[in-house]
Amino acid sequence: MDHDESFRLVMALNEWQYQMKHIPGSLYFSTIQGALAELRKEDEIVVYCSDRTCIASAALGKVLENQGYTQVLHFAGGLAEWEQAGYPLEGRDAKA
Repeated sequence: MDHDESFRLVMALNEWQYQMKHIPGSLYFSTIQGALAELRKEDEIVVYCSDRTCIASAALGKVLENQGYTQVLHFAGGLAEWEQAGYPLEGRDAKA
């Protein structure tokens, strides 16, 4: 993000968690079908969830890869690492 590179950032948690706190500019899809309809196979896609112990982003990444998406990256540290680094967050629980 610091380098203004174009990619689609996707949060792999549920809607409630997205509403509470997410990385600015990230997308949320309530269904896999919604993600497949919105994301293009040539997009660079970065998936994330809460932290290194969360498997939701790895699972979503695998689904996308199985559907033919070739540029899927996994931000393993997720929200926890992002917040610890002091980067901004959006949502109801985001610190001002």
